[in-house]
Amino acid sequence: MEQFIVSARKYRPLTFANVVGQSSIAQTLRNAIERRQLAHAYLFCGPRGVGKTTCARIFAKTINCFNPDANGDACGECESCKAFAENRSYNIHELDAASNNSVEDIRNLIDQVRVPPQVGKYSVYIIDEVHMLSAAAFNAFLKTLEEPPTHAVFILATTEKHKIIPTILSRCQIYDFNRISIEDAVAYIEKIAKNENINYESEALHVIAQKADGSMRDALSIFDQVVSFCGTNVTYAKVIENLNILDYEYYFRLTKAFVEGDYCTALVIFDEILSKGFESQYFVRGLNSHFRDLLVCKDTQTVSLLEVGATIAESYKKQAEICSVAFLFTALDIINACDAGYKTSSNQRLHIELALCKLSNITALRREEQTAKTVDNTEKNRNEIIVRQPVKQESRDKIEEEVKNNIQAEEIKEKTTVAARPETVSIKGFSNLAESINIETKEVKSEENNTVQMNEDFTEEQLLTAWKNYAAIFAQKQPRFASAMVATKPVCEAGNVIVFNVQQIVQKKALEEKGIAKNICLYLQKELKNTTVKLDVRVDQNGDKVDTPKLYTDSDKEKHMHEKNPELANFQAAFELYDGK
Repeated sequence: MEQFIVSARKYRPLTFANVVGQSSIAQTLRNAIERRQLAHAYLFCGPRGVGKTTCARIFAKTINCFNPDANGDACGECESCKAFAENRSYNIHELDAASNNSVEDIRNLIDQVRVPPQVGKYSVYIIDEVHMLSAAAFNAFLKTLEEPPTHAVFILATTEKHKIIPTILSRCQIYDFNRISIEDAVAYIEKIAKNENINYESEALHVIAQKADGSMRDALSIFDQVVSFCGTNVTYAKVIENLNILDYEYYFRLTKAFVEGDYCTALVIFDEILSKGFESQYFVRGLNSHFRDLLVCKDTQTVSLLEVGATIAESYKKQAEICSVAFLFTALDIINACDAGYKTSSNQRLHIELALCKLSNITALRREEQTAKTVDNTEKNRNEIIVRQPVKQESRDKIEEEVKNNIQAEEIKEKTTVAARPETVSIKGFSNLAESINIETKEVKSEENNTVQMNEDFTEEQLLTAWKNYAAIFAQKQPRFASAMVATKPVCEAGNVIVFNVQQIVQKKALEEKGIAKNICLYLQKELKNTTVKLDVRVDQNGDKVDTPKLYTDSDKEKHMHEKNPELANFQAAFELYDGK
């Protein structure tokens, strides 16, 4: 019985031309050999199974070949190449740093480096998993790595470059190996399948390549496993059964249920998936990838990112046509949140089922939003039409009557609350007034540029009525401001200047800077039918004094109190409250 050799060893590349997925690195090494520009130390970095050790062996074999061909590859016929093929070459030394990571192992290697090669030009030392060396071993290796003998070439290979000390990195030429793409892996497996007379489906090989996750060695190992299960006919159904992979068809059925809003079907499909023994979080991540693949199918620029077989790719394109971009964005957001909160959930199945219900409700929610938006736009247009219509005289008389009633109510309230104290508008009322201006004030502003010039005479009674009407507009929202306007009687001076006396400078600034005084003026011009009316906000003489001196010391305060009330001195003397010092 012929001994079986796994595909990863049987079909290991023997020349740079056969290396899969690392064309740039292979070409660089080949050029260095042709131009005789060999470095003394190389560092090959990258994930597992991408060809680091393979390239190191091909490089070592090629630089010792006596008769390289026109492409710079080893001939395979000379003594050095034959010794390499039969694993008896004394020029190529491989060291596993995972099990030989002590200082003594490195010292033995250094002693061995001093011996020149018996056959060939170079002694090549391939140290695999070099990141496993101890710190002391690294330090012992530094001097030899920096200045080795002319016949010595070191090739270090590692999957974790960040664990290697910087002094080692600075002494090597560093080559970063890429992950093997799905297309390259599928093409290589197809080549092997043809050599082995194995029939296959393209979708089956894509599943194997995706399962390998960028590792060519893993892909070949999985291929051997599948062949053992399927025989000489590798089909998609048998591959997903053997590898325990969830079929794409489940995701297509689920997405169709989500688009149709059928949460019952979605829950039944999820239960069917669980009954087949699939892990819940594995299902969530697969559904996440499914939505991602649908999203990249929505545009011709991103469709190349879809890494599946031709038949499944067509299914993706068809389903992408019925899924909107907004739906896919929302679905990705929901399923990502489900995946993030899966481990912390106390009821993980219910956690996923709730996410499936949310996915089924996306379409319904978007329809409700569109309906509500349409209704809002219709209502907005209707209100705009109503606002633009002129107010009838009957409605205007009714509004004026309500305004007068509000004014009388505010006067009674003000008399009972403020009594004899002077009326003053609070700072808070003025500072918040700009936020409470409603449609009425905005309409006054909008009419500023379209005002017709008017110059009708008006009486003091008409001025007072218009003044109180404006205050009544804000009676509900700004009662203090309204009551203050009602209590403050405006004075009309020459040139139709209306004087509005306030108690504090801050109030005056608030009225002018926030545009409130301007709005009052525009309202009075409209009601009095006189565009020459102007409003002058003044600070009452008994109000704030800008130049009022500040009292800081006790003596200044006492002096001020004595000036204000001379009888205070007699009071102090009678009760001996102050010693006079």
